[in-house]
Amino acid sequence: MTDEIPTSTAANTETSSRKFRRSRDERMIAGLCGGAAEALGLDPTLVRVGLIALTLFGFGSGFLLYLACWLVVPEE
Repeated sequence: MTDEIPTSTAANTETSSRKFRRSRDERMIAGLCGGAAEALGLDPTLVRVGLIALTLFGFGSGFLLYLACWLVVPEE
């Protein structure tokens, strides 16, 4: 009798395929909001509205975050 714990390969595959990359299809400027939406499973419009709200109500922090991600996040 062995006490092996089964591992779920489906869960491991799902999380590894959801990497944050800049989108080539859902892009307006750099594809960051489209890539974030794909990684999170959301509509790209919701991510864009959230980024605009962060920029307006966060004293420009959304814009700085966007620029930093544009430099760091690779394209798919």
